[in-house]
Amino acid sequence: MLLYMSQSQEATPPPLHSVSVAGVVVREDGRLLAIRRADNGTWELPGGILELAETPEAGVAREVLEETGIHVEVDELTGVYKNTTRGIVALVFRCKPSGGTERTSSESTAVSWLTPEEVAERMAEVFAIRLLDALDGNGPHVRSHDGRRLIPAG
Repeated sequence: MLLYMSQSQEATPPPLHSVSVAGVVVREDGRLLAIRRADNGTWELPGGILELAETPEAGVAREVLEETGIHVEVDELTGVYKNTTRGIVALVFRCKPSGGTERTSSESTAVSWLTPEEVAERMAEVFAIRLLDALDGNGPHVRSHDGRRLIPAG
């Protein structure tokens, strides 16, 4: 048994993943903070790679501020999402704005407060679902996608 376990571990390299964090920032009027990414022009949540020495909550606050100019209070984890193609695990947190002024950055060409309907129109399903999951109050959700479409659970 020990020989078998050591052989199978050597034959299969360990999976490599990166961890990202994103903030679903909800204003009192129900609008949601979104960015248009500078690198590919798509609308997404503000977020990015979690740094080694920071907590997920600190990472969310940092990324939202860097990309949008908005300070946030982190409320709760609303979902865990895995991009099976790129090996990225995203932790998504619902947040409240607590100050700052909207501005673009080197990572964003637009910053906007969208309605849930506008989110569904502008974002690819794999990103829009993260915002909509954060609003339903039934989280945290766990979902996987291949970069284009959701992969059914099971």
